[in-house]
Amino acid sequence: MRTNGYTLEERLSNPEHLQNALKGNPPDSVLNAVLPSSLPCQSQNGGSELVHVWIRMLYSCLVDADFLDTERFMSPEKADLRPNAVDLEMLKERFDLYMAVKENGSPDTPVNRARKNILRECREKGRSLEPGLFSLTVPTGGGKTLASMAFALEHALKHGKKRIIVAIPYTSIIEQTAAVYREVFGDEAVLEHHSNLDPKKETPKSRLATENWDAPIIVTTNVQLFESLFAAKSSACRKLHNIVNSVVVLDEAQMLPTDFLQPVVSVIKSLSAHFRASVVLCTATQPVLSGKVGTGKDILNGFADGSVRELMADPEKLFSVFQRVRVRMLGQADERHEWSEIAERLREHEQVLCIVNTRKDCRELHAQMPDGTVHLSALMCPEHRSKVIAEVKSKLMVGEPVRVVSTQLLEAGVDIDFPTVYRSFSGLDSIAQAAGRCNREGRLERGDVVVFNPPKPSPSGRLLKAETAAQTLFRTEPELAASLMPEAFRRYFIHYFGGLNGFDTRGIMDLLAGNDAARYFQIQFRTAAKRFKLIDDAMQYGVIVRYRNGKTNISALIDQLRFGGPSQTLMRQLQRYSVNVYDPDLKKLKDNGLIEEVSGIWVQTQDSLYDPVFGLNIDATLNFYY
Repeated sequence: MRTNGYTLEERLSNPEHLQNALKGNPPDSVLNAVLPSSLPCQSQNGGSELVHVWIRMLYSCLVDADFLDTERFMSPEKADLRPNAVDLEMLKERFDLYMAVKENGSPDTPVNRARKNILRECREKGRSLEPGLFSLTVPTGGGKTLASMAFALEHALKHGKKRIIVAIPYTSIIEQTAAVYREVFGDEAVLEHHSNLDPKKETPKSRLATENWDAPIIVTTNVQLFESLFAAKSSACRKLHNIVNSVVVLDEAQMLPTDFLQPVVSVIKSLSAHFRASVVLCTATQPVLSGKVGTGKDILNGFADGSVRELMADPEKLFSVFQRVRVRMLGQADERHEWSEIAERLREHEQVLCIVNTRKDCRELHAQMPDGTVHLSALMCPEHRSKVIAEVKSKLMVGEPVRVVSTQLLEAGVDIDFPTVYRSFSGLDSIAQAAGRCNREGRLERGDVVVFNPPKPSPSGRLLKAETAAQTLFRTEPELAASLMPEAFRRYFIHYFGGLNGFDTRGIMDLLAGNDAARYFQIQFRTAAKRFKLIDDAMQYGVIVRYRNGKTNISALIDQLRFGGPSQTLMRQLQRYSVNVYDPDLKKLKDNGLIEEVSGIWVQTQDSLYDPVFGLNIDATLNFYY
């Protein structure tokens, strides 16, 4: 590589550069540093798996220090905007006050008493347990968002951890989780960072912090966290050294990507064993990740037996307390039902939620439902979804009839409570999430959860394999499957993992931790980074849609963008009217003249492209409108 006409080798061989550096009087700690006499990563201690992480951490320190130093010199005004460190002790005081107010305002019910016990146990374990790997197995509705934060705060203060990182698999609920933490801790303490967030929507301070995770509480996605840990670019690697000596909470741990589960488990082990990170696997449906997992040659080398410590003393007893639903199969485990039959059964209920696997299924079932049935999917913008969900909650509270057909959007992170829930067959973990929307507050002795086979099976791939594994369990052990107890999930994940094609389908470990990795440092960083993509075709784009809610003049906001360009205030308003679409769908909309680029942002052009019930019509063509 040439810089100013000289190769790196030529510059290193020029003694003038060294002489100029010595004129700066570098400290003795640099000039007389004792160099290591042995390799930092010994193979008998898992060195082949560790070495790529160790190199990335060194690279992260170097890149971040260089960027910060350059910023101080070139843009001191930007350096001054960097947020000051917020004391975790102060954040714990805010948390304790918030929880005291919340608990005092809650009715004394069995469910709320159980939530208090979960919180208390998390606090105690945070102080008493040494750093390492943990699991938090709490039923849906058990308050794990706040309970896991209670553990993280106590643990961080007890052991001198620097920050808390919460990673979530669903971009659809990350804003809700971040909003909860901001309500508790204040805006300045929480940094929200996920792959689809446009930096223009953040403050200058948060843009700078986003580059290196220099904040006490980070709320991010699995995609952002793990793709950064396997990245080869300085912009993505810059943040990695701030994972060192932190508490990492992996929410909904059952959603860790199975195609990359071996490299993910490997890097978690390295972070815990060598970089002082405590990692919490947090979920109601705990997967089997310890020991040897799988069958045949496709074996997952999981966490060492006994190395993952459960924070709840008796998860089985806890799940019994939260038994608020009856789960039953509609017909036999392999019997399929037409949408007309499902629609007829749903019409028998005044208040009912039905969750299906695909947008197509959602549209087909909704078409057979009575007028007034609610439709929910990710093709609706946040403002639209929030309005619809608020209306649904209001009707549920006053006992008015309300029927909802939804994709998995409503399955996680939405605090909603139906007396009856129907769930299209999927993985047992998804069925449990759906059950968490039924009798959530325990107002009924038991809510009803009905699992059914739709007219067609799920699309091939992991979704179909999860569905097949759940069907196997319902067929062979129906009572256990319907119990939604921890043992049911253990059996389910054994079936599910046993049917997978592997846990490192892209060969990441061979590229990063082959036989010569620790000995000769032969590591293919760039190829591994290109292959490590948790979501196929993951590039998404936000499209501003013309959803009209009667409160905001969206056309006026788009005109502001067109003639004045983006601003922080404007982008925050427009974010509520955005829908994420994948690259092929964006190209189709663009080629059909249905969207335009305004100040670097895609905007809907045809009013009828956005339906007041279904949201953005990504299958539309321009001819359709004329």
